[in-house]
Amino acid sequence: MEVYFVRHGATDWNAQKRFQGERDIELNAKGREQAGLLGQKLESTEFALIYASPLIRAYETACLIRGHRNIRIIRDERLRELSFGGLEGLPYSDWIATDHPRKYFFTAPEKYLPPEGGETFGHLCARTENFIREELETLDEKTGRVMVVAHGAVIASLMCCLENHGLENFWGSGLKGNCEETVFSFDGRAWQKVSHDSPHENPYEKEARDGHQKK
Repeated sequence: MEVYFVRHGATDWNAQKRFQGERDIELNAKGREQAGLLGQKLESTEFALIYASPLIRAYETACLIRGHRNIRIIRDERLRELSFGGLEGLPYSDWIATDHPRKYFFTAPEKYLPPEGGETFGHLCARTENFIREELETLDEKTGRVMVVAHGAVIASLMCCLENHGLENFWGSGLKGNCEETVFSFDGRAWQKVSHDSPHENPYEKEARDGHQKK
């Protein structure tokens, strides 16, 4: 079985570098274009079903990738983005300008603590691992190929589980780009990455580093 993991298309809050978390922000024109282009790219690739976060930016991305094809889309709460509590919508520049451990979100995730009302990386990893073990790994071996459309932190959390990363390497090769896909295979026993990820710099991490250097 193959699984395509895809981050949703771009939103206005992505462009503004705001933490959107569980806030139900829709795709912008660029995001819809990205999803449509990925759908064209994968039009001849057969999928048995698509799993998507219930948040509109991920669900609409899944619908646009599916296009005219008759593929079932299952919305799963375990794929909902990490919650940032009462600070959702805060620009990243303000997020790191603090002595609160939330500033470590991208630069030292093992030290990250969420703002009040937010969700920890540990909780996120627990629910995404549950999705893998209870959903993906229980699919019939003849399923063939499925897609999972979710969010930046959710995709990173799924990768942590599949590649046995610790929290210190939560972001792996970097934050996935909007509508970037990563492909894994599962033989009933072990997961293996099929696609090749070129390491790319996390723009938020760069901003944090540059900000600290200016102090």
